[in-house]
Amino acid sequence: MKRYIYTVLTILVVCASACRKLDIPPQNIIQDQDVFSNPAGIQAYMARLYSELPIEDFRYSPQRGLNFFWIISPTPATTGEALSRDQTSSMQENFGGWNWDIWGGSYTVIHDCDYFIQTMPSYSKNFSTAQVNAWLGEAYFIRGMTYFGLVKRFGGVPIVNKTLTYVVGTSTDELKIPRSSEKAVWDQVGSDFDFAIANLLTVNADDADGSRANKYVAAAFKSRAMLYAGTIAKYNTTTLFDATQTQLCGIPASAAPGYFQQAYDAAKMLDGVYSLYLKAWSATDKTAQYQNFVNLFSDASSPESIFVREYQYPNSVHGYDAYNVPRQLIGPNGYSSEVNPTLNFVEMFDGIPKNADGTIQNLGSDGNYNLYTNTMDLFANAEPRLRATVILPGDVFKGQSIEIRRGIYTGSSAAGISPLLPAGSRSQYPTTNLIQSATAGQNPFTLPDGTLMNPAGLSGIFTGDQTCAISGFSVRKWLNPNLATSQVLENNETQTWIEMRYAEVLLNRAEAGYELGNAGQNGAGAADAFTIINQIRSRAGAIPLAGGMTIDTIRKERRKELAFENKTYWDLKRWRIFSKEQNGTIYRILMPFYSSQAGKYFFDARTDERNDVYTYDPRWYYEQIPQGAISKSTNLVQNPGY
Repeated sequence: MKRYIYTVLTILVVCASACRKLDIPPQNIIQDQDVFSNPAGIQAYMARLYSELPIEDFRYSPQRGLNFFWIISPTPATTGEALSRDQTSSMQENFGGWNWDIWGGSYTVIHDCDYFIQTMPSYSKNFSTAQVNAWLGEAYFIRGMTYFGLVKRFGGVPIVNKTLTYVVGTSTDELKIPRSSEKAVWDQVGSDFDFAIANLLTVNADDADGSRANKYVAAAFKSRAMLYAGTIAKYNTTTLFDATQTQLCGIPASAAPGYFQQAYDAAKMLDGVYSLYLKAWSATDKTAQYQNFVNLFSDASSPESIFVREYQYPNSVHGYDAYNVPRQLIGPNGYSSEVNPTLNFVEMFDGIPKNADGTIQNLGSDGNYNLYTNTMDLFANAEPRLRATVILPGDVFKGQSIEIRRGIYTGSSAAGISPLLPAGSRSQYPTTNLIQSATAGQNPFTLPDGTLMNPAGLSGIFTGDQTCAISGFSVRKWLNPNLATSQVLENNETQTWIEMRYAEVLLNRAEAGYELGNAGQNGAGAADAFTIINQIRSRAGAIPLAGGMTIDTIRKERRKELAFENKTYWDLKRWRIFSKEQNGTIYRILMPFYSSQAGKYFFDARTDERNDVYTYDPRWYYEQIPQGAISKSTNLVQNPGY
């Protein structure tokens, strides 16, 4: 939101009746008329509300919450997408300590939306009907987004759609609103978005960068929210009822089709308004397909970007590159390689040689390692979207070949090189016939031809320093290829976060359509889903689907397309498969080695060398309501298991 002032307005919201009425208002308090009687005041009010939307962007992680500066323990390292030196297990969101108060903060935003909704009509004579309706639509949109942020974490929460006034000396009981049913809160989210859709303009006149809502933005987020509600109704098994038999956690399964239909219809509203980014795409050029996917995250004129969060130096910045560039491109802060994609994630993509079980085929029929002249040879036929998402060992970024090695194998290769460890071994690599590096200050090894080679390369594993590619890969998505190394600083970066793009809307529509099958008002949902998935795969450079399709096909496509956009975390929660995937899981890595005798590379696929076990507690599908909130209201019932 680079066009708007981020100053926090001091607004008198609640006036207790016990206060003395003065003829002259205090001069240091901004009055309603100062805010609501002119477009500038309203724009500033809205700017503050937008800045507090619960968006899981560059400055979010489950460990530290929303809008926190450090992006260590990153979100992808909790989902299996990646490994990180600072995140070594499953986790629930942390709401204590230094984190933004998601409960209290959200209700402050809801209160401010309610106040705007109640107050704005009193000043409507100053503006056109269209202006007033559009501003009210924005307030409803922001309120819907905020309830969405609450219900996806906690299930049923108190619904407060009017400003509450406390009179000094009276009881506070009426302020202690109990939790509504989870279904009621999802319906509230849908209702708020419906009001926004009906009243917002097709183009927001106050918006120059896609960071304020219009009719189609509201429809896009409705498609996301209603899809979430539908999957909770269908797949959730955790229930909680209060003393009045209100279902605080869980939604009756019978409600699922209705939510899926709402998601499908909302997604269809964007037909012909937004489109997939194809500016550099070519049907016959894989390099163009790769570059096209890279470009869509930095092109401000992309027809795919629906809703974004802008950053602008020096007022609003992040440090995504500072934490995530490969080790050899490390900036002045000294960070790097926080997000290291797992082999599990890489194996989702087409075009990689695979075994019958879908794992990477790094061994030949004789049981020995396959040998490659260059590390990129293994990925020569991979779908271009993979290269645009993950820095593969040996690929080029910022004009440099990214060197990722685990070591140099010095044993004989005449009869082939057998696996360094038995299948499934969790042991450390042997030291016999293997040159490894303990630190970044490596001792170069002299190869048979007299040339020198660092055992780990410039970005590979140094066993004493984990600021390197601990999985054999580095993240590529979102990195700025034009940012000079001297400018790779945690307080200097301004890439725009794309919170909603048309690819997600299509995927929402595909999933909702498939869940509806041939039922629903529109029918033929499964056939529509098949067409959409192939549309996404075509842009990605993947092989078109030719046969049948399952819900897992759609989910896998979603995970590839939206990887490292902090969406998978919530998808795994709503599908209720987090615990299934992470039940005692050690994620897999792919380590490149150089054979000095063969003069070629080979790859060893194994589990994470640190042996970090991920196990997701099913309680975490519903987060713990902050104890501070419960202590203030005896009407709040805690979620199961806490």
